[in-house]
Amino acid sequence: MTQLTLMLSSANIITFLIIWRRNCMLSKSSTLYLMAISVADSLVLIFIVVLELSVKYHQQEPFWSYEPWCSLRDIFNYGAYNASTWLVVVFTVERFVAIHTWKMKTKICTPRCAAWTITAIFVFSHLFAIPHFWSNTSVYVNNKTRCIYNPEAPSQFIHTLVWFQTLQAYIFPFLIILTLNGLTLRLISLSNRVHITTDLTSRANKVMPLLRSRKRKSVVLLVTVSMSFMLLSVTRAITQIILRTTPMYTCDRNDYNLQINIAADTGTMLSLSNAAANMYLYVCTQSKFRQEFLACVRQVSFYCKTKL
Repeated sequence: MTQLTLMLSSANIITFLIIWRRNCMLSKSSTLYLMAISVADSLVLIFIVVLELSVKYHQQEPFWSYEPWCSLRDIFNYGAYNASTWLVVVFTVERFVAIHTWKMKTKICTPRCAAWTITAIFVFSHLFAIPHFWSNTSVYVNNKTRCIYNPEAPSQFIHTLVWFQTLQAYIFPFLIILTLNGLTLRLISLSNRVHITTDLTSRANKVMPLLRSRKRKSVVLLVTVSMSFMLLSVTRAITQIILRTTPMYTCDRNDYNLQINIAADTGTMLSLSNAAANMYLYVCTQSKFRQEFLACVRQVSFYCKTKL
């Protein structure tokens, strides 16, 4: 698992560097959002996959089994995950505005606005994760220290925490993404029915196909990033609601005779894979990113050959 995580983290680093240093034909605001998504996804892999899952697999008593790390763990986990989620949401909003509204585009789709938005998302994502400090507790059971869901926490607190996290990480983002993607596809479908009239100049006839091509690429990037996030996250959203709001809340999460544990871990795997899939999505859907990626590979190969 550790080797796989390193490979996936490397993919995010490569994505960050290519978008930052190479010309991928993206607007400056989109470049900042995609770089921020790469950073947030890397934090998800570090906190959840490496420090939690991988350490748990290799050690019987991980460092986060003890206080205060047991209580702090989910603040960093959910903070990173929520930041990754809402960066996808604001990127969807930014692309929707850029594609459809010229007046708002000049105010919203700017590097300054993007930088402030990204900073706010990282800060508030971790602030909203602070209540998770009281959701876990460290216990000594069967000669082993473990970090478990706090069985003494009031049920109202747990239900409120679960539904608040579900709303901010799944339901609200899903609704926003589905609505904006639906409107985008509908408007693109309507615009495709409009043909250039015969009285347009030859210059306009040359420019319009280029504009339509750029708009199409923006839509492909928008739908690819946002819909892949939704499809990979929906299983975890459902299983987490079941686990934390039903009598299964007290079940042993290490007992894989229970089907809910298998489903929950499958959902977690799919959700976390979203944190490493963006580079491959860009390679598959964005020709300019693909060209820059291949150019980087050739440069690295040439450098290695000269050293050998």
